[in-house]
Amino acid sequence: MTKWGENMASDTRKDLRNKLIYQVFVRNFSREGTFSAVKEQLDYIRALGTDIIWLMPIHPIGALKRKGSLGSPYAISDYRSINPEFGTMEDFKELVAAIHEKGMKCMIDVVYNHTSPDSVLSREHPEWFFHKPDGSFGNRVGDWSDIIDLDYSNKELWDYQIETLCFWAGYVDGFRCDVAPLIPIDFWEKARKEVEAVRPGCIWLSESVEPEFICGLRSEGLNVHSDCEMYRAFDICYDYDIYQDFRAVFTGSGSLGKYLDGVNRQEYIYPDNYVKLTYLENHDQTRAAFFIPDPRRLRNWTSFMFFRKGTALVYNGQEKGTAHLPGLFDKDTVDFDDENGTDLTGLIQKLAEIKKDALLADSSFSARAYGESFIAAEHIHGGEKAVGIFSVKGETASVPVALEDGVYTDRISGKKVEVLREMIRSCGEPVIIFSSDKE
Repeated sequence: MTKWGENMASDTRKDLRNKLIYQVFVRNFSREGTFSAVKEQLDYIRALGTDIIWLMPIHPIGALKRKGSLGSPYAISDYRSINPEFGTMEDFKELVAAIHEKGMKCMIDVVYNHTSPDSVLSREHPEWFFHKPDGSFGNRVGDWSDIIDLDYSNKELWDYQIETLCFWAGYVDGFRCDVAPLIPIDFWEKARKEVEAVRPGCIWLSESVEPEFICGLRSEGLNVHSDCEMYRAFDICYDYDIYQDFRAVFTGSGSLGKYLDGVNRQEYIYPDNYVKLTYLENHDQTRAAFFIPDPRRLRNWTSFMFFRKGTALVYNGQEKGTAHLPGLFDKDTVDFDDENGTDLTGLIQKLAEIKKDALLADSSFSARAYGESFIAAEHIHGGEKAVGIFSVKGETASVPVALEDGVYTDRISGKKVEVLREMIRSCGEPVIIFSSDKE
């Protein structure tokens, strides 16, 4: 077993905090729903400031107990094949090569907790699966009716799965691992070590899970790993440890201050080089433009998400302010038309540029709430400082700021802003200023 610190704590790169991941649901990214259609839009994706493209599952989907007309991409029937819906293996390889030619990396989804009930492995190796008391296949999470769980007490399964990862690592630069905490951390540590020989610097992103989910399954006797454990093998973990506090700000069941307490807590409960995936939405969550319909408020929240310490995520269509979340089980093409004047493309391009600053990769980060309307956040390293003021309700007010008095340039708008008596006047739009930009 790998000792603590031999993986993540020693070699996860802090510059992952400078990156933007763009998530693509191949089926619904275009009318065609193919790899070739994604390839045609790479210049568009790159122009957003994207560093890494994450392709949601690319493998065939099972037919048995399929949800909807096309099935969930997370009910995989064969880990070693390509979903014919999207094209051929050659089409996939051409897409990945084109991504690399554009200066971006490619990450694919790894769904190793379960397969479809009619998967290749269920036929060839039924002993590698969890079985109910009556001997039939089953799963540990009841509402996932279209899948059956794998059983990692079988070390032959480990060998097969790692061999599969090494195959795909011959093409791609990283893996986003679905519900990774449900799989033994020792497996992931072994996988990371073996994949590293094939793809040095491979990026590992864990879909770590909500505290309630961890506690609920642990109460049923299941071993579910916390984020602290996942960082032993993964570079980046989801932000689900505080996501419920974020959503509570909008439902009225929580406060801005409580949410930011969680953000600040990440600074001292995780390793120094921890990387969080920061997002407003993903394929499992409501679109940000749906629960933040006001364009000004959405611009502020988007800016704070980028300014936070971590790797930023944009889900396809988010940049256009799309409010409809594509369904997972049917054809439901993303609408890339601007909805209600909330097109965020230009803002995201600017924020992605700001995020590349080295200060945002290696700093002490903190954020403070002023009532329920303003966030003042800062990155500090040595004598350098970056400050962000975010009017999360789109209001105008004077807000305290930890900068010397003087005139600075706002890196978002390019306009001059004045700090007077350690206060800055917020006009309702997000502002990001660096101490080095003082005139």
